[in-house]
Amino acid sequence: MLELTVEQISMGQSAVDKSAALQLLADSLVADGLVAEGYLSGLQAREAQGSTFLGQGIAIPHGTPQTRDLVHVTGVRLLQFPEGVDWGDGQIVYLAIGIAAKSDEHLRLLQLLTRALGETDLGQALRRASSAEALLKLLQGAPQELALDAQMIGLGVVAEDFEELVWRGARLLRQADCVSNGFAAVLQQVEALPLGDGLWWLHSEQTVKRPGLAFVTPEKPIRYLGQPLHGLFCLASLGEAHQALLERLCALLIEGRGHELGRATSSRAVLEVLGGELPADWPSARITLANAHGLHARPAKELAQLAKSFEGDIRVRIVDAPGSAVSVKSLSKLLSLGARRGQVLEFIAEPSIAADALPALVAAVEEGLGEEVEPLPEVAPVSAPVEDPPVVLAAPTAGSQLQAIAAAPGIAVGPAHVQVAQAFDYPLRGQSAAVERQRLQEALGEVRKDIETLIQRSKAKAIREIFITHQEMLDDPELTDEVDSRLKLGESAEAGWMAVIEAAARQQESLQDVLLAERAADLRDIGRRVLAQLCGVQTLAEPDEPYVLVMDEVGPSDVARLDPARVAGILTARGGATAHSAIVARALGIPALVGAGAEVLLLAPGTTLLLDALRGRLHVAPDAAVLQRALQERDTREQRLHQAAEQRHQPALTADGHAVEVFANIGESAGVASAVEQGAEGIGLLRTELIFMAHPQAPDEATQEAEYRRVLDGLAGRPLVVRTLDVGGDKPLPYWPIAKEENPFLGVRGIRLTLQRPQIMESQLRALLRAADNRPLRIMFPMVGSVAEWRQARDMTERLRREIPVADLQLGIMIEVPSAALLAPVLAAEVDFFSVGTNDLTQYTLAIDRGHPTLSAQADGLHPAVLQLIDITVRAAHAHGKWVGVCGELAADPLAVPVLVGLGVDELSVAARSIPEVKARVRELALPAAQALARSALAVGSADEVRALVEAV
Repeated sequence: MLELTVEQISMGQSAVDKSAALQLLADSLVADGLVAEGYLSGLQAREAQGSTFLGQGIAIPHGTPQTRDLVHVTGVRLLQFPEGVDWGDGQIVYLAIGIAAKSDEHLRLLQLLTRALGETDLGQALRRASSAEALLKLLQGAPQELALDAQMIGLGVVAEDFEELVWRGARLLRQADCVSNGFAAVLQQVEALPLGDGLWWLHSEQTVKRPGLAFVTPEKPIRYLGQPLHGLFCLASLGEAHQALLERLCALLIEGRGHELGRATSSRAVLEVLGGELPADWPSARITLANAHGLHARPAKELAQLAKSFEGDIRVRIVDAPGSAVSVKSLSKLLSLGARRGQVLEFIAEPSIAADALPALVAAVEEGLGEEVEPLPEVAPVSAPVEDPPVVLAAPTAGSQLQAIAAAPGIAVGPAHVQVAQAFDYPLRGQSAAVERQRLQEALGEVRKDIETLIQRSKAKAIREIFITHQEMLDDPELTDEVDSRLKLGESAEAGWMAVIEAAARQQESLQDVLLAERAADLRDIGRRVLAQLCGVQTLAEPDEPYVLVMDEVGPSDVARLDPARVAGILTARGGATAHSAIVARALGIPALVGAGAEVLLLAPGTTLLLDALRGRLHVAPDAAVLQRALQERDTREQRLHQAAEQRHQPALTADGHAVEVFANIGESAGVASAVEQGAEGIGLLRTELIFMAHPQAPDEATQEAEYRRVLDGLAGRPLVVRTLDVGGDKPLPYWPIAKEENPFLGVRGIRLTLQRPQIMESQLRALLRAADNRPLRIMFPMVGSVAEWRQARDMTERLRREIPVADLQLGIMIEVPSAALLAPVLAAEVDFFSVGTNDLTQYTLAIDRGHPTLSAQADGLHPAVLQLIDITVRAAHAHGKWVGVCGELAADPLAVPVLVGLGVDELSVAARSIPEVKARVRELALPAAQALARSALAVGSADEVRALVEAV
């Protein structure tokens, strides 16, 4: 991306005419290695096509697409001409910016210059500038306008605490392209400022691209530092762009009107108060831009002049691109769009002029805005979709097994009690607005009482908070106002209420956020309850015997009414694990499977169901053996967990005396005490990146040393395995800008990044060595993929060790990249140990992003291909007398432990809470049987087959 710096500027140049100026620019670009000889012809050809004069004394000469192959490196060079150069048509240039670009990078430069172009007399100021620094400051222009529109307002967002609300606000700024990744982490380190009326303020200039303000309010009441939090301002600060907004906000608070923002129910209301850009409900028209070089200076000028011929406001935006619409009458604003060939422009005009202005603007763009344009390639017409035959659903057959989403853990057995949504019969037209309004108010009142009873009866805080939210939904003035408008048009209370509720639910579902979209279930829940009151329909009574409730989608109030002593489990056709009904089910301890598919609604009442909400499986009418095994597993697991907790401080020895060390994974020193209390024999993974993420800038050596000392002190002589800084790519730090990567998991991260910043790596290694004090310290390097990377890291550490001697030190690498596992026979001769990071090793081996929404479930570390790489690693290490640990999630999987032990893994490092269960699992094993199991696992073809082998043992 092209940026302007003082090193690119040459002051005090002179040229007799444009040709001479172009020669100077070409010579400068060639001399600095940006382009090859001959690029001058490209500059000249571009000027022949159309002047590159931008306005305000600036020209931006650049080559043509035909001369892009002459560009070695993208860059710019700026020449100041104090005497001026005639660029043709009486246009005098005082600053020429020569651009060498391989694609359309110069459009980004145009955007950077648009603020400056809006200044008056800029040309004379550029002419008089006496230094490169002064000239660059002029080009940076006036403060950018503060981005504040409807897309940056988030009302009633789901947030459990202050930190999550900050993340929501930062995400709005990121979606508006105001900030880079990591801005949320920056804001988390900033001290929030209380404004009064429950409003809070946060701001930062770090990682800011353009100034913008986001305003978010929580769905339910939040308190922060002992004070109420009704709304949070998150400012991406850049210069003084926010000054006017801040003055307006202060005046609002002085007038005592801050509560208007915290209680706002629409983004328009907030924007009217703050003076943001109001969405215009004006006529619009769209046209695809065909100009070869996009909307550059000359066509933009033609467009602006045409727009000025109409008396009224006309705006334009790029469809499907971030940013709001800009005035078509402003040349600088048009250039700031950076519109490229093939992008769709949408013009929006005041209704009074739209009929004349929109066709004229569309026609002008179609004709090329003064340039000859090549037609865009025709898009093949889309043929009418062939309708699929209707899907005929059938109830799952006896003995079948369905995969679903485990929403609340546990195993449940019981007869199916199927509750299909009740059909309500009601008139569409009402008696009168007054009568219908009274009926609705009475129904709302009854439901409020019902919810209040549920709140009082609920022992779990999570359930109470959900129903408090339901009360607020019932009291939402925007909902009731919309219903009232419908009642005035003659609709019945039932029809008006359900139309408004369904519209609101659909709008919620359309949001690009799973958590927010799932709140639609809450809206429909209260909608259905009010409708039942209006129609006089009673809730269906539940059976007396323990049963499995089967519904399309269970509302929180449905779940909260249930008696856990009589409800064995919950099964739904739709829904997600984060839905409120799932939260309530977990709070009540009722096992739940959700998203099982519509066919479960066809189950015959009384069908025996087995819900395995540990593995996400539904067994329909299972045979006696399957039932017996499930019930036994449930009872055995409960007993095993209880016994494991009592024996957590005992070593993990197999039945035949083979020892496996069980360590803990932690992120900071605060986790050491809990790990030791849970029975950890050491720390197998200290994620040092969390220390770096907790600071607004890289922590110095003393800060790091103090943190590492606290960990070692808490271990009281137990070993500490430290992973050096593992950031970059998918885990950026806000104070370390990293270029955007096509695939960050395959980019600059882990050892690749720290070797590029040796001073950071040396500082961390010094801090670790100083903190050791001859206590057992093991340092491992992440993401090593080659022998050369390991040797660079080792040599750096050994050099520092000569300065800071440590008696008990081991150096190793993490096996996360398949190449490292395949090179293990070579590496094992040099390292002291290996630690297998199964999370990354699995995703790299199977080529599945572990965060992929639909494929992540297939990224199973028990896949034989992953096990083969672990086997290679262990065999190589043991051949050289070295040890191997596993610190990924696989180490805590009870089904994986026997396989890992059988492969010869010496140490398992898991989350502290999993230590007792993992130790207990090891004690259940005999080494020869585990080794035989591992050999069998290496010989099959899928993770499912491996898991079946383990379950069969």
